[in-house]
Amino acid sequence: MNILTSKININIKGKHIKRFVMRIIKEKIELLNIKYISDSEVNIKVYKYDYERLLELKSIYEITIINYYGLIRIKKGLLFNKILLISIFCGFVLLIILSNMIFSVEVIHNSPQVRTILLNELANYNIKKRSFVKNYDYIEKVKEGILKKHRNKIEWLEIENIGTKYIVRVEERKIIDTEKNKEPQHVVANKTAVIRKVTSSSGVVIRNVEDYVKPGDIVISGQITDGNMVRAEGTIYGEVWYETSISFPFQYHEVIYTGKKKSLYAFQFLNNYFTLDFNKYKTKKVTNQNILKHLYLPIGLVKQTQVETNVIDKIYTIEQAIDAAILVGRKKIEDKLNDNEYIIDEKQLKVNVKDSKIEVDIFYAVYENITGYQPIIEEEEEDAKK
Repeated sequence: MNILTSKININIKGKHIKRFVMRIIKEKIELLNIKYISDSEVNIKVYKYDYERLLELKSIYEITIINYYGLIRIKKGLLFNKILLISIFCGFVLLIILSNMIFSVEVIHNSPQVRTILLNELANYNIKKRSFVKNYDYIEKVKEGILKKHRNKIEWLEIENIGTKYIVRVEERKIIDTEKNKEPQHVVANKTAVIRKVTSSSGVVIRNVEDYVKPGDIVISGQITDGNMVRAEGTIYGEVWYETSISFPFQYHEVIYTGKKKSLYAFQFLNNYFTLDFNKYKTKKVTNQNILKHLYLPIGLVKQTQVETNVIDKIYTIEQAIDAAILVGRKKIEDKLNDNEYIIDEKQLKVNVKDSKIEVDIFYAVYENITGYQPIIEEEEEDAKK
């Protein structure tokens, strides 16, 4: 605190200067430093609150201020450079405002109608030109609201903030024509499998549960009695078999991006960055953009874009690596399955240990939709009529 206490270094000139110094001491004015220049001149340092008393004692002596120290020096410096400091502060505030303001919203889609709908909806959420950048949670709510309102029009929506611009990518929902094609057809298996379930709304079921079928085998026929042909409709579920080989390292490293990101301003000193961030990401990827940089000193002001990550670092035993490989293989299969499809059974076939990784061969039996369609050609229709 003593460093910040206001002090003044002064020069005193006059006859019998030592006598005047003794008088100052008798008046209990604390001398922080004293340096005699000559018999008629001395430099002393005193606290600012003692300087006023010193002026009352000076009589015939000439007192000149040489320098200021502590808080008074800071105040004097601020007052002397107030115009420059106000200009820098206003410029910094303006820079922050402009860097957090949106100057363009672009919707990427071929349809003018879709672009107009999205621009109007975004404007309702105050995502438009000359509006401020929104945080991640708000953008997620906007996406959810637009998709819910236009569920019959929009399939997928992504809003990305790049600098002072929002780029909106959208995929239009394909509306399937409910008018059925009247051309006759068979319902066939599209994979080698054992039939587990067959449902039919038209046509004749000619294969049963537990039957073995190959791609192209007719399960629901569109050929009915008296040579008549119909469009067979139905669904076939079968047990399909897969064999996959999964390689998994004993030392595993993965960086997963959570999708959360934010922008901050940081003071740079050498290779260190200092920010006022009260909600820090545990792990993150940081991109720096220079805003102000000193020509000669290693200091500056940067804008940081921080993307939150989850870092996974693990060292596995052989048993743990096998279990992890099985989970990877299972997920690989499950990612291809629809809601009504699932894995019936899985078996570990073979395990090979090679250097720093393990290879596991896995067999899967999967309950899967194997429905396919085959149009009835003219020759079949003629044969049926005969």
